[in-house]
Amino acid sequence: MRLGVAVDIGTSGIRAQKVDLDTGEIKKTVITLRNPLPGANIMDHLDFAITYGQDLAHGLHVNAVRKIIEKLGIEPEELERLSICGNPIQLSIFQGIPIDDLAYAGERKKEKLQIKEQKRDAAILNCSDIPGLEIYKNATLRVPPAIKHEIGADALALIIKSGFLETTDIAIATDYGTNAEMALIVNGTIYTGSAAAGPALEGQQIAHGKLASPFVISDVEFENGNLRNYVLDEEMNTIKAKLVDPKTGEVLEDHPLKSKGITGTGVIAVVDVGMKAGVIQLPKINTPDNVLHLQDKVKFFEHDLSEAGLAMGALRAGHLALCKAAGIEVSDIRKAYMSGAAGTYMDAVKAHHVGMVPFNVDEVIQIGNTSLSVAKEILVSEERLWELQDIARKILSNHVMFATDQAFKDAYIQEISYWTEGMPFKMLQKILKKKNLPVIEEASKTIKVDRRVQRDIPVLGEEGLEVLEQVGTYLTMKVDCPECKKCIKVCPTGAISIDDEGVVMISSALCDGSNCKRCIRACPSDKFQWKNLKVMEV
Repeated sequence: MRLGVAVDIGTSGIRAQKVDLDTGEIKKTVITLRNPLPGANIMDHLDFAITYGQDLAHGLHVNAVRKIIEKLGIEPEELERLSICGNPIQLSIFQGIPIDDLAYAGERKKEKLQIKEQKRDAAILNCSDIPGLEIYKNATLRVPPAIKHEIGADALALIIKSGFLETTDIAIATDYGTNAEMALIVNGTIYTGSAAAGPALEGQQIAHGKLASPFVISDVEFENGNLRNYVLDEEMNTIKAKLVDPKTGEVLEDHPLKSKGITGTGVIAVVDVGMKAGVIQLPKINTPDNVLHLQDKVKFFEHDLSEAGLAMGALRAGHLALCKAAGIEVSDIRKAYMSGAAGTYMDAVKAHHVGMVPFNVDEVIQIGNTSLSVAKEILVSEERLWELQDIARKILSNHVMFATDQAFKDAYIQEISYWTEGMPFKMLQKILKKKNLPVIEEASKTIKVDRRVQRDIPVLGEEGLEVLEQVGTYLTMKVDCPECKKCIKVCPTGAISIDDEGVVMISSALCDGSNCKRCIRACPSDKFQWKNLKVMEV
């Protein structure tokens, strides 16, 4: 059997599939629960690579992919072909392409720093030419193109796989993940953006949150004041599970399927049904302990509500900013495409109610993991790779850089007030109107839902799905420090260990990165320096 591996390098985790290159048949799927780089969002990853060296970040990526290939049951000499897809930052780090042009939004800043825009076209490379992949001496690497340097292969995958280009309606397509890539099409012109919604939509930065994986809560419903939990089984199918009292967690109707956390989609469901039931009145949870209790001691806190609100608000602000750029009203959007793990497993009606889908759409289409799908397509077909390059060159796209876009900033400030400070929705509408921004309404109409896939990865392969909980990659350095171990004590994720010889090991997949840095601040002698870290080989 000639073997290849298709890889989706996502900001919140990696998904990969072993493929028979002769038949195109998927044999096995492996997913991770975190990206190997420290941090839970793209800005953390970008900061880590820029501040501590892209070689270090590259080493973490490569080691993680090598570990995944090993988990797929492929020996180095057996691998004939590798393909990747993802956003420009992740793919550039993996290939070793400089990312300075992605790190700064202002053209004057780039000119001052003499930063050149990098070429990110479709490519076929030898794995042996990429540091860390030399062990795959018989393999080539296929990389899909970006549309522009800010609009990556993942956005191209979203646009192509959704059927977006064929629609005659004003439509919007959104990848409901950490970066929330989105595209709006109006009379054949495409407007794109990336809302950097953060990891809450992937179940991260939520106290009991988990990436979509077996045995996590993916949906909830209220039944006569009690909370019905829906849990993903070992094959990622949604199963009706326990009924509990949301105020105490007492089990009222048992089920053998146990949960170990809640996905981002479950978080969205909790917010929607909680608001409808009056248990959630922004920004508060109205229970005796201000906590919503789910099955198996999984809890949802007011801090989680704020994190989720910030993510949902970023999405709505992004949709509004694209409409402003296109010169249309949000109400003009009649069709919405949802992709990614969150976009697959969340209840589209609930997403519509909380503002993650434009309020006036008639139809919502859920299309699964488009990035992994494109990685698999180019893995088995070189012709498809060059076809994607042609499509990327032909797409007329106006990219809205939300970091500098005034409409996005004005809208998002109001979303923050709505979700975290209890500002009434009518006041939100009033301020948006005052700032001459597109009008939004509360969702009230019944929408048609076309759920084209039941799982974000529709085909797992005959060998099934395996979750790689520990990516197996560590950052290490030698320190000569006092035995206070303050760095270990303050680490919120338990990512750090130090042996008797002063060798520090940091699990990169557990580290919260630049969003945290408590270890550095806690070191009384300033000897805990990240600049000294090196990647431990797999």
